[in-house]
Amino acid sequence: MLKRFDKVYGIDLGTSNTIIFEQGKGIVLCEPSVVAFHQNTGELLAAGLEAYAMIGRAPAHVDITYPLRNGAIANLDIASTMLQYFIKKIKGRSSLPRNSQVYISMPCGITNVQKRAVEETIVLKGARKVIAVEEPIAAALGAGLPIGEPVGHLVLDIGGGNCQAAILSLGGIVASHTVHRGGMSIDRDIMDYVKREYNLEIGERSAEEIKKRIGTASVSAETRFLEIRGRDAIDGLPRSIRLSSEEIFILVDDFLKTLLEVIRVTLERCPPELAGDVVEQGILLCGGGALLEGIDERIRAETGVPVHIAEHPLECTALGTGMMSGMHQNKHRPAWRAGISV
Repeated sequence: MLKRFDKVYGIDLGTSNTIIFEQGKGIVLCEPSVVAFHQNTGELLAAGLEAYAMIGRAPAHVDITYPLRNGAIANLDIASTMLQYFIKKIKGRSSLPRNSQVYISMPCGITNVQKRAVEETIVLKGARKVIAVEEPIAAALGAGLPIGEPVGHLVLDIGGGNCQAAILSLGGIVASHTVHRGGMSIDRDIMDYVKREYNLEIGERSAEEIKKRIGTASVSAETRFLEIRGRDAIDGLPRSIRLSSEEIFILVDDFLKTLLEVIRVTLERCPPELAGDVVEQGILLCGGGALLEGIDERIRAETGVPVHIAEHPLECTALGTGMMSGMHQNKHRPAWRAGISV
């Protein structure tokens, strides 16, 4: 029997990264959600990794921007152009195959207007049908959780622009809570801290490098040091300083309090039976923020609940969208279908 759609894609359109899954091939693209334009002509100069490499190093006429903010599209035109760039990179042309179906993940609580805007963007890129799905469902599937069972599972998705916790049961979301603060907020906190304490200005890429190399959520982590360079805020000359992991821990600790509050609010909103399931099953961490050193141990210590990190935390949402397509083709009608088919 012939399949209805020749090609099926899953897209995780995130604030920090865009990840595309193609059925039969797996993950075919994972690049930063950033674009570079010429300010005067509006010409697209680069997107993804190439644009990210320009951050802090581009001349004045180059405008570098993230088209998504807090998990939602802030600039539809730029997001559309970025997707077209990525599609061309993986397909060799600027549009998807006409007889293709796309599953695209979206945060919990996104408005119908925002959903429709994203779906129409994908349709304009050639897809015949688009289905919007909620990120926690996709992430849980991609991580291998048996969410179709009558058992509660808590998924904490730590993205670049927001963090959302959701309790899943019987293939749907029973309770959820989202805050518009993600891993990129730690980068901004690091930039502000270095400027405030050392009168040194550093860029986004340097701040992210600091977070990755000496950032930790563990109270007992061994102290590490990193030398960074920047511009003196007073005389404008280049200067270097030595940062310790203990300093960055203070900033991460403040972010961790946000995560714990998200978990607490979500548990308050769910039935007691499912809360009991969470204590037994544990919390699943996914998203790029799950890669922060010691974050699982710290959440476990603060909540008393087992914590597990997805095998591929950055990619599990995109992987989950691919699994959804398989479920759909097998004529299942689970509760995760959240979008409007176009």
